[in-house]
Amino acid sequence: MEGQGNQIRALNFGSLNLDYVYSVDHMVRPKETLACTDMQVFCGGKGLNQSIALAKAGAAVYHAGLIGEEGDGLLLECAKAGVHTEYIRTISGKCGHTIIQVDRDGQNCILLYGGANRRMTKEYIDEVLRDFKEKDILLLQNEVNLVPYMIERAYEKGMTVVLNPSPYDKEMDGSDFQKAFQKVSMFILNEVEGEQMTGEAQPEKILLKMKSLYPESITVLTLGEKGSIYQYKDERHQQRIYPVKAVDTTAAGDTFTGYFLSSVMEGMPAPEGLALAAKASAIAVSKSGAAASIPLRDEVERF
Repeated sequence: MEGQGNQIRALNFGSLNLDYVYSVDHMVRPKETLACTDMQVFCGGKGLNQSIALAKAGAAVYHAGLIGEEGDGLLLECAKAGVHTEYIRTISGKCGHTIIQVDRDGQNCILLYGGANRRMTKEYIDEVLRDFKEKDILLLQNEVNLVPYMIERAYEKGMTVVLNPSPYDKEMDGSDFQKAFQKVSMFILNEVEGEQMTGEAQPEKILLKMKSLYPESITVLTLGEKGSIYQYKDERHQQRIYPVKAVDTTAAGDTFTGYFLSSVMEGMPAPEGLALAAKASAIAVSKSGAAASIPLRDEVERF
């Protein structure tokens, strides 16, 4: 950690998954046996994807997480992208993994197995957080356990806590999460997660409820084909999408998160950050795979 000076660093305490991706004509239905036209294995997980997006955007990002005995490829994928991997630990048992169906229109559905990602301990979390300081960023998703504990400890250190509340589950409605949400500096979420958090289905109502519930927090709401909206108190910025032919939408949201957060670390105004993230997401959906589809910064700037 020496030699970093005053540079803001991002610590992503996130999932590391092996993604088994099946190409299908349509999503499999109950009682149906469906032949797939292709099958590929990729490195993924919301945590890994977002770390790789941050690294490819040029940010200083350190990934912390747990992998199983078959996880060497995940370490290599992180290192290849420029993610710092010294906090990743190998434990006994299986890695987290997903089974992903991608249909002919590029839409996907995902079955997730937590594996090693759900075996975090408070001791491990404390050990990693000791090396980070005030104003460093802690990025979190909900594919690992002990997320409220991570938020509380990072808040105590004066870190900036950024949460992508995905996948949203019933645990997030519990008191531990609800208390921790008050200490989140920025929420990055899509319409589905917005409705799950607020009970509101319309984007405008989601944003108003988020401002009411978390008045000191930034909300970045992604709206698929309708673009994205940034909200902080009475400040609002909206960004359209850049239309491309969708091949695989798996990593679109994670690419957006990584690139937008990199713009925050650089001190970029919100409208410029939204545009950068929108361009990166457009490139990502035009390619197959999760981590493999995330573009480098120079490719985004040429787009």
